[in-house]
Amino acid sequence: MSDDEVLAGHLQELRRGTVVVACLATLTTPGYGYALLDTLGRAGLAVDANTLYPLLRRLEKQGLLEAQWNTEESRPRKFYRTSRAGTELLEQMLLEWQSLHDSITALRGGTPASPTEH
Repeated sequence: MSDDEVLAGHLQELRRGTVVVACLATLTTPGYGYALLDTLGRAGLAVDANTLYPLLRRLEKQGLLEAQWNTEESRPRKFYRTSRAGTELLEQMLLEWQSLHDSITALRGGTPASPTEH
């Protein structure tokens, strides 16, 4: 396995959980799947549609997203919005994200994280 393949595998693993956070954060403003793909891609988080749509359905089933069909246009589209539970989870995940970042920074010799912070 080449170095590039090893890196690609680890980056994919790292991004997997990040996409959940990105979706919950982005969908605080209602949006539909295709627009979300575009928004994430422009932000540097390219996601395949075959990954995103099952994720959206799973987050909806978990009560983290609310969905509503818009049938007013010629082609019906399902709009998603982060639910109250999704917003609460997002906040918890962002706190954990910061905690992990602080811990890794400390491990690399940066400013140590206070034990009471984690």
